[in-house]
Amino acid sequence: MMTDPISDMLNRMRNAILRKYDHVDVPASKVKQAIVRIFKEEGFIRSVETVAEGGHPVLRIKLKYVNEQPLINGMRRVSRPGRRVYVAKDRIPRVRGGLGMAVVSTPQGMMTDQESRKRQMGGEVICYIW
Repeated sequence: MMTDPISDMLNRMRNAILRKYDHVDVPASKVKQAIVRIFKEEGFIRSVETVAEGGHPVLRIKLKYVNEQPLINGMRRVSRPGRRVYVAKDRIPRVRGGLGMAVVSTPQGMMTDQESRKRQMGGEVICYIW
């Protein structure tokens, strides 16, 4: 049993980027799909699709490279099962001075830090990506 599947997904993506893989497969869930959808909308990955491998749904995340350099330079899990991190609407963090992005889980679903600020909604900070 895995205690933190989101952290596992981020680690798999980080390892695939270090090995310069074209894509990475992670077990699918609704939360992971929402996070990866945000990564795609913000241009950090090329595409994502759900495939059934061995009877279980798997997210196939196609990574994005520019001149053989990965577009994702770093990722960090913020809120963990042992330490949840919640922020109010006026305390939403800026990642790397606005060059990065935070994924925030709000009552209206997963969204970026910018969108959360615009809608004036706080929530749980899931991860940072830059």
